[in-house]
Parts: sequence; structure tokens; C-alpha cells
Amino acid sequence: MSSVEEFRTEVRGWLRANLTGEFASLRGRGGPGREHEAFAERLAWERHMAAEGWTCVGWPKKYGGRGATLEQQVAFHEEYALADAPARVNHIGEQLLGPTLIAFGTPEQCERFLPRIVAVEELWCQGYSEPDAGSDLANVRTRAELDGEEWAVTGQKIWTSLAHESDWCFVVARTESGSSRHQGLSYLLVPLDQPGVEVRPITQLTGTCEFNEVFFDGARTRASHIVGAPGEGWKVAMATLGFERGVSTLGQQVGFRRELEAVIELAKRNGAAEDPLIRDRIAQAWIGLEIIRGNALRMLDGVAAGAPGPEASIGKIFWATWHRELGELAMDVCGADGMLAAGEPYDLDDFQRLFLFSRSDTIYAGSNEIQRNIIAERVLGLPKEVRP
Repeated sequence: MSSVEEFRTEVRGWLRANLTGEFASLRGRGGPGREHEAFAERLAWERHMAAEGWTCVGWPKKYGGRGATLEQQVAFHEEYALADAPARVNHIGEQLLGPTLIAFGTPEQCERFLPRIVAVEELWCQGYSEPDAGSDLANVRTRAELDGEEWAVTGQKIWTSLAHESDWCFVVARTESGSSRHQGLSYLLVPLDQPGVEVRPITQLTGTCEFNEVFFDGARTRASHIVGAPGEGWKVAMATLGFERGVSTLGQQVGFRRELEAVIELAKRNGAAEDPLIRDRIAQAWIGLEIIRGNALRMLDGVAAGAPGPEASIGKIFWATWHRELGELAMDVCGADGMLAAGEPYDLDDFQRLFLFSRSDTIYAGSNEIQRNIIAERVLGLPKEVRP
């Protein structure tokens, strides 16, 4: 048995033995559009994982990880999804900020923050998007000024996932007066539990509130809580986005497959599968899912080299569009029943939630329009889009 197969067997056995007792009811809980489900219980589960050494498995051992190879990390995320284990609450800290600090952080920053991410003692959110700078990240207006031994941060971030549950936020802010676009930005680590921060949940189509507005009004953070040099924020922020599209996407596809199988089962049960157009769309969805996996495996070559390149945009635009179309297919399979809530006041079933929340897939983490620009300019080498 290879080391990857042995690791996969170990992961599978641990999950089987531990998703029991108080944690048994957490199977399938949480995830996009459902982050409100059993949050405290999922946090307890993840701290149990930490105590058993199953968080941050891909991090180097000196930072508290297992030093798992790329293939082992893929196996972990696939087995976690196959076990229908609960959605992770520490994803942003573990998959985004942690690798960024390992790559760009100072020894002091790594010593201060990484152990608390491994132990799930501090939760993080991502302060990138703004009302006038969503996918156009370089247009950020949040500013930070050095005031003695602290940065003072003023501005607004929006669509900040899980900010209402987080302890810290990594913030892209403009630190050089008069700078524009990619220049003069810095990457700051800002505590949220302070008077200068206000978090306002945003109610979504699903009736839930996992996204938030975050207002900074002179919020303070230490001068040393800057990742990279002042003005290097763009480079660090782009690296974080690369880590975001790493090995965990293989586990995501297991969830996609489970959703597609549920749609197919409903179509068989209610007779929708007899419609040749529905049958064709189901077949196309199955083919699309195989393409998503192929894109992800190809992208792992970039991960092995350090971080995914612009090719990651190909995978993102494809899976986001595919998932949105799966939600539309689910509603057509449901038929008229899809227009009725299961109960008062707004109790959605899984298919309705899939349809509504997947509308955001083509917007967050870089909209489809921005991804097309990246593919055109960075992958195909076409002239840059004309800007006013």
C-alpha cells in the first residue's frame, strides 16, 4: 500500500470513529448558504480535530501541521467530503491566511498567529471587497495610516464571509497617500473586537446572513501586524487568492457530485427524467462535473510549484457557472413544487437553497467578468482591457 493510500485509510478510519456520539448529528451541516447551522457545535468538532492533529494537515510540521504531501492533502479533503463531515469553520484561517503567513510572514508573526489557527482558537475573515471595489480589488479606498506604533484603519469592507463569527480580519488597505490601483496597498492583520470596528450582517436570498459589512473607524492594529513590506499588499493579496484555489477544491467536488445525484434521484422519482430535455441537461451536468475535476487536477501542478497561476481562473469560472446551472436544473426538476416554501416563514429545502445561493458563485472570489479578463490577459496574452 502506498503512503497516499495508507494516509487515506487513516483519515477515513479516524472520521468513521470520531463522527459519532455528540458529533454524529453534524454530518452534512454547514457550508455555503448554511453557515448558520450548528456553528457552535461545528466549532467544537473542529477543536476536537485540532486536539487529534487533523487541522492544517498540509502545513509544515514546524508550524503545527502534518507536513502532508500534495497527494495526501487531496486524499484528506476528498475523504472528509465523502464522510459528509460538517463544513469547516476555520477554512479562511487554515487555507488562506496560514499559507500566506508561512510564505510572507515574519518569524514573530508565524509564532503569534499560526499556533492559534492550528488550535482553532482564533477565527479569521477576509477584508478585500468594498462597495466600489468588489472584483476590482485594486480600487480599494480603505486607508491605513501609521500612528506611532500602530496602524489606524478607516474604511468599509463588504461581503465579508463569517466576519460576525471572526476574531481577526486580514485587510487590504491603502497606506501610501496619493497612490492608485495596485500601488501603495498593504496587507494588515486587524483585530475585530475593538471600538473602531462595526460588523453588520447582510441578509441574503436564502434568508441567512453569512456575509457582512465591516466598518473601520480608526480601528487600531500594531505596526508589526503588516504582512510583507508597506506597499506590497497587492503581491501578498494575490498569493492569498492563489492559496484559496488550492487542494480543498477536490473536496468541494464531492459535495457537487452529491448535489447532482440528489437532483437525478428526484428526477427519477417525480417523472422529470422522462423529459428528453431534462435528461440531456442531466447528462451535460455529469460531463461538466468531470471537467471540473479535470481542471482541478491540472491546477494542482501550479500548487505543487508554489501557488496556482492564472489558469486557476479557468477552473473557477467553470465550476461557478456549472453550479449555478445545476441550481436552475434542480428547480426545473422540482417543477411547480419548487416555488413553494416548505414552511413558515421562509423554510427552504435543499434544492431551493442550492438554486438561490448558487447565484452568488459567479460573483464572489472574482466575478465571471473579471475571470474572463484574467484569462484573456494573463493566459492568452491578449491586450489589456481599455480603462478610462
